[in-house]
Amino acid sequence: MELNREWENLSCLHIGRLPARASYIPYESAMTARTGKRGRSPHVQTLNGNWKFRYYRSVREVDSHFYETETDVSGWDDLIVPSCWQTNGYDQLHYTNVNYPIPYDPPFVPDDNPAGTYVRDFNLPEAWTKKQTRIVFEGVNACFYLWVNGRFVGYSQGSRIPAEFDLTPFVAAGRNRLAVLVLKWCDGTYLEDQDVWRFSGIYRDVYLLSRDNTHIRDVFNQPLLSDDLSEGKLRSEIETTGSLTIQAELRDPAGKLIGQKEAQIDGKGAMELDVPQPQLWNAEQPRLYELILTAGQEVLRFRVGFKKVEITDGIFRINGRAVKLKGVNRHDSHPELGQTIPVNHMIADLKLMKRHNINTIRTSHYPNDPKFLDLCDEFGFYIIDEADLECHGVTRTGELEAGAFHKLSNNPDWKEAFVERAVRMVERDKNHASVIIWSMGNESGYGDNHIAMAEWTKARDASRLVHYEGADPRYYSNSDTSCLDLDSRMYPSVKEIERYALDENSTKPLFLCEYSHAMGNGPGDLQDYWNVIYRYPKLMGGCVWEWCDHGIAAETPDGQRYYAYGGDFGDQPNDRNFCIDGLVFPDRRPHTGLLELKQVIAPVLIEAEDVAQGRFRVLNRYDFSNLSHLAVSWKLEQEGDVLQQGRSGLLTAAPGETEIISLPYDLTVAQEEGTGPLTLTCSVRQQLDTPWAEEGYEIAFYQFELPGATSALAHEKLQSEEYAGFMTIDEQDGMLTVRGFDFEHVFDLKKGMPQQVSKHGVPLLASLARFNIWRAPMDNDMNIRKEWEAAGLDHAAMKVYRSHWEQKPDASVEIHVDFSLASYIFEPFVRGNAVWTVGVSGEIQLKVHAEVRENLPFLPRFGLELTMPKGTEEIEYYGYGPHESYIDKRASVRKGKYLLSVDDMFENYVMPQETGSRYGTEWAIASTVQGMGLKFTAAQPFSFQALHYTAEDLTAAQHTYELKRRPETIVTLDYQMSGTGSGSCGPQLAEPYRFTEKSFDFELTIQPIFKEEE
Repeated sequence: MELNREWENLSCLHIGRLPARASYIPYESAMTARTGKRGRSPHVQTLNGNWKFRYYRSVREVDSHFYETETDVSGWDDLIVPSCWQTNGYDQLHYTNVNYPIPYDPPFVPDDNPAGTYVRDFNLPEAWTKKQTRIVFEGVNACFYLWVNGRFVGYSQGSRIPAEFDLTPFVAAGRNRLAVLVLKWCDGTYLEDQDVWRFSGIYRDVYLLSRDNTHIRDVFNQPLLSDDLSEGKLRSEIETTGSLTIQAELRDPAGKLIGQKEAQIDGKGAMELDVPQPQLWNAEQPRLYELILTAGQEVLRFRVGFKKVEITDGIFRINGRAVKLKGVNRHDSHPELGQTIPVNHMIADLKLMKRHNINTIRTSHYPNDPKFLDLCDEFGFYIIDEADLECHGVTRTGELEAGAFHKLSNNPDWKEAFVERAVRMVERDKNHASVIIWSMGNESGYGDNHIAMAEWTKARDASRLVHYEGADPRYYSNSDTSCLDLDSRMYPSVKEIERYALDENSTKPLFLCEYSHAMGNGPGDLQDYWNVIYRYPKLMGGCVWEWCDHGIAAETPDGQRYYAYGGDFGDQPNDRNFCIDGLVFPDRRPHTGLLELKQVIAPVLIEAEDVAQGRFRVLNRYDFSNLSHLAVSWKLEQEGDVLQQGRSGLLTAAPGETEIISLPYDLTVAQEEGTGPLTLTCSVRQQLDTPWAEEGYEIAFYQFELPGATSALAHEKLQSEEYAGFMTIDEQDGMLTVRGFDFEHVFDLKKGMPQQVSKHGVPLLASLARFNIWRAPMDNDMNIRKEWEAAGLDHAAMKVYRSHWEQKPDASVEIHVDFSLASYIFEPFVRGNAVWTVGVSGEIQLKVHAEVRENLPFLPRFGLELTMPKGTEEIEYYGYGPHESYIDKRASVRKGKYLLSVDDMFENYVMPQETGSRYGTEWAIASTVQGMGLKFTAAQPFSFQALHYTAEDLTAAQHTYELKRRPETIVTLDYQMSGTGSGSCGPQLAEPYRFTEKSFDFELTIQPIFKEEE
């Protein structure tokens, strides 16, 4: 085997590979073409399935005769193609973000370059030998050599773009042998440094094509529209391998034939079909025409979407309307299969996105499987199609050399490699209606090579926009960005994007290609971003980073399943759990962050016009659809009890317009029903089934507090002289016991806290209460966490300076405690006074006044933590739910009365962290299933949490399997908790969401109860 180390030769990007073309499959009839099933075409033969495989730690160890037809491979392993060899037990599972996995020495890679040899025997029908035989590899990482029947066919690199070869001279009727050598690294590795697990192998489909000797090689369908969009024309530029008669038929989205034509094309030509009054394609109404091209024995089918993408007056528009891109970044990722993505998995992703009001996908940071774009055309998504280009690791050399990030993008030796990645992406995907923007890659510096990519792209396809965030003028002010149509930013603050919108010198629309980092418990700043995005036309929206957690399904030796991340397989260098940064778990269960995004970007907004009269404004935020497919159902509740409910008629507002609806509730009747706040919930629901959701599915909801509502805190048990007569007090060895009619409470005067609370002899505390300022750091706390720990906040302990008690004339008992919270080395963080008052009915009222030390970072939280006994499993509360919420992450929760288990309160993040708090709680009860427990109320709404883990448990654990579920229930009642933000990669937590108060007062009431007696 003679290899010339093409994998380290920049002048050799391929050998024998055919020029890039549009993705399509030849069929024998329009009927079979419409199925979209490759296996139904007699011109296609799949090579997916079992291949013989052998893995080598180094290409130098590869058997030099493995590709020869007489080589015995019967003893080799079996490996399914497509697949990633790392997910099948070979090589090293490895996650790294910025750092290259190899020494930075372009174009060279390590000599011990892991390799996989693949062999597959296949049969070729006799009829195929009378035509041309092609082979298509849709994705091979990172480069490969190909032999057929012992003869060398070619070489290719570029991991996420197809490679096609002509096998006609190499195959014969009957049995043939295919041999492939795949290398893990090549010079292209320097251009494929994406933030992903580093997978290798033949991971996308492989198939043979039988082509007529003279056939259509390529098609570029260009839907053209008049300025007023009332007239259309489909221009199909066609390339053939010789003179060919071609028949074209065009059908409208309903299947009606609207045009046909025949033309003789020899080499290159074009066919045009008129489309009067075209039905336009957009993400809300993905209307697709069908173009059938028949030539010889082959039928090609293309779906065509008529749309116009443009920028006018600095505003991004589709079909003449200003559009907001409500998007996510999406990697190819599967918890078991790596980057091999089944079609049903793609469909599940897209349905889930549709259900959560997402209309845009950035294919970060490479072209996705072509089948994925077929689905996006059909379901209706705007696609930012991104070239397979990222050389982020170059930044690591910046410590030694100024301007290092641009070393490859400015190096003319790499120009062809850069440009080819744009060419192959554009040529493959140019016929997809969903693609609205071409992206020239990600985080690769900016220089002449990017400019060459962009200029080629604009020359080839003027119908779409060109994007590249790396040309951000804040960093590269001397660079020419005239080839780019958009300004783009990663993780700017809300203030930054507003400044851009107001800057008259900024003439391009701004696209947030990455914002609101969704890692762990977050993101917590979505509403703030969208308040500004909606306000300014120049802001075109953006894509949250990112769609899914890239965890690898794993199992501990004792059988506990979990999701692994960087470093869990001994991989170096690694970026630990930075791949666990999505809106959904690896198995696609939504995080609460996805629910937040759904509500924030909802296409319908309801605002109060006159609540007393039941009049509300409904704003249609769809770009193209009226609201006739939606209706509003409503219910009027009093502390969670439904008093009245109904449904509005169908909505009618046109895109961007507002209508007034009237809801026929009767406030006078509602106010007579009882005490407590009145809450109106309006739910916007689908009226018909769609491909992604059933009739009645909720698109968005809105809640309103109605006039005449009274406080839910007015339910205090009446005290009486009869109860007062049972009060007794006993102090022994610093333990104060207060007994009443049906309770006995014990306070530790030395530690300043309740030791035991009981009712009817049932103990309701399992250990001493404590004040807590620490929370298990969220991923979004990763930067402020360093300040918190440096200040000692993670080891805060309580000091009691003095405590004393007295009995009041009404027989209640007051315990006064002067305290501080401090850690070793440091001055106290908080100094305060706590007054505990035990009433004659057993309730305990806590009043805290606290002063926070200057020169501290903002606090994670301040609250009271109670450990309740085993069996405290039932949680009932009135507040926001049903899932977790925080001061800056609460658009997706609604006020109501909830009955949950303690386990229901827990969001089991892949990396354990702060979880499960309920912002704005008005009252809560933690009890046994028999209703024996504690009720909590406060003068103002508070944050409430009930878990089987302490903050310290969650802080210490690095994986879910490391969490040891306590039988007790840990209840935390917070005066305030800081927000979540998106600081794991985005800006630090916004000021309004930080707990920065230096002096505060907190009041709380704890009432022992048996719920059935209440």
